Amino acid sequence: MRVALIQMPVTADKAENIKTACEKLREAAASGADIAVLPEMFCCPYQNDCFRAYGEEANGPSQAALSALAAETEMYIVGGSLPELADGNVYNTSYVYGRRGELLAKHRKAHLFDIDVAGGQCFKESDTLSPGNAVTTFGTEFGTMGLCICFDLRFEELARCMCLRGAKCIFVPAAFNMTTGPAHWELLFRQRAVDNQCFTVGVSPARDETAGYVAYGNSIAVDPWGTVLCRAGAEKTTLYADLDLSRLDDVRRQLPILSARRTDLYEVREK
Repeated sequence: MRVALIQMPVTADKAENIKTACEKLREAAASGADIAVLPEMFCCPYQNDCFRAYGEEANGPSQAALSALAAETEMYIVGGSLPELADGNVYNTSYVYGRRGELLAKHRKAHLFDIDVAGGQCFKESDTLSPGNAVTTFGTEFGTMGLCICFDLRFEELARCMCLRGAKCIFVPAAFNMTTGPAHWELLFRQRAVDNQCFTVGVSPARDETAGYVAYGNSIAVDPWGTVLCRAGAEKTTLYADLDLSRLDDVRRQLPILSARRTDLYEVREK
């Protein structure tokens, strides 16, 4: 299963961002990608004062473009994320489209990025965004895949729930910053891959030092043994990861962690 990790620049021009995404998706299809992944907030600056202004209701312009590209290229598209407007709220939402352009899944970021690191990054998504409440997986001819967004990856229970549903790979559109990225980016993707004996794929915007929020970049793919298959730097680029899904069976047979889970130890009992 060939995956394209599209680490694209994100500007203040929404139409230009959509155009860039479409160009990169066509290039990915021409390079044999089965699944292409865009970054978190691929069409919108990562700023609270932009989320509602750049937001879209159902079947908005970004969604329509991704659906059309999926049908045109006959490629799965994990559409990064964008601000979704619904019921008066704004959600950080990722849309997944199938080879015919059909909507396969929609994930609203469940764990909002509210942090205040001493001497580092301070950001509160909850000032503008509302949280989702779902574990998200979707089916392909390669098997079940999982989907979450950025800060969601820090919560091991969510990843485990996806894998217990059968997810072979967890796709994570993300935008870690220059505080959390160097500290935790690779660590978290390797950790979730080893914990759940699955592939993990994280895709970030390219780094723009002039932006209000500076993304770390470093888009990454990791195998079930915790081996980094590919990793970008800060620049705009597209990486290709060829995932041998039989690797899951090999690793799970050698280290039968999932099948050896003692569920009786983890039951919640009322006192």
